[in-house]
Amino acid sequence: MIPKHNIKRILLAGGTGYLGNYIAGEMKERGLTGLLIARSPEKLQHLESSRLQIVKAEVTSANTLTGIANNVDTVISTVGITRQKDGLTYMDVDYRANLNLLNEAKKAGVRKFIYVSAINGNKHRNLKILEAKEAFVDELKKSGLEYTIVRPNGFFSDMKDFLDMAKKGKVYLFGNGEQLLNPIHGEDLAKLCLDLVDDDVKEISVGGPDILTHNEIAELAFSAQGKVPSILHLPDWIRRLTLWAVRKFTSISTYGPLEFFLTLMADDNVAMRYGKNKLQDFYLIEARNSQ
Repeated sequence: MIPKHNIKRILLAGGTGYLGNYIAGEMKERGLTGLLIARSPEKLQHLESSRLQIVKAEVTSANTLTGIANNVDTVISTVGITRQKDGLTYMDVDYRANLNLLNEAKKAGVRKFIYVSAINGNKHRNLKILEAKEAFVDELKKSGLEYTIVRPNGFFSDMKDFLDMAKKGKVYLFGNGEQLLNPIHGEDLAKLCLDLVDDDVKEISVGGPDILTHNEIAELAFSAQGKVPSILHLPDWIRRLTLWAVRKFTSISTYGPLEFFLTLMADDNVAMRYGKNKLQDFYLIEARNSQ
């Protein structure tokens, strides 16, 4: 684990996103030295301190990153998009923006680069979201820098889809709903990402402490709202047909997230168990806040 007052300077890219915000908060909590880069730095001003500097930069514009990694020991990037928007594609953000960071890191003599991809990304490179992520992983592996590729399971925030369906009265699952998953809270993953600064592991797949079936996740979602579970199991051919249809008749910006969701929901996705946050507690808090 990193000492509380580690003098190694860390550059975090993606600090305004779900995971990045937790990492930024954990950096401040540990008293770490570094800089947080963001297109909208005002979103991170509450984290600025004598040890943490907020810098305006756009990872998709290489010219705004010139010299950004000078005197930096480790770069941590959570940069990526789920939906294509603002005219930016997965290749623009997940691949080229991270490559811009990597190029600056190499120029500055950065020691290590930590990149957050996705579970089984190397297995599903045909998916548009993962194609871009894994293209960058290839570049990182041959960069000559020390590196760690973090492959998290689904985030708790992604599991809100179950909660939303339960709130409406019915959760729809594909197949028998017995596929396994251990989603992880951003707070837990943030701690691991920072612990990895001084670890020589090259790749790590990680999930939360509880391994659950999709049925069990749905039941937790109903329970958090005090409702009797009502789960409808759809035959898997509907999933496969939907996957074919969205690829054939919609744009990448529409089908990118759908093909990712529909593909990974069909299989078990279990990773190393880590952290202390429970999905049940997360659901209870979310349900209470939505009332």
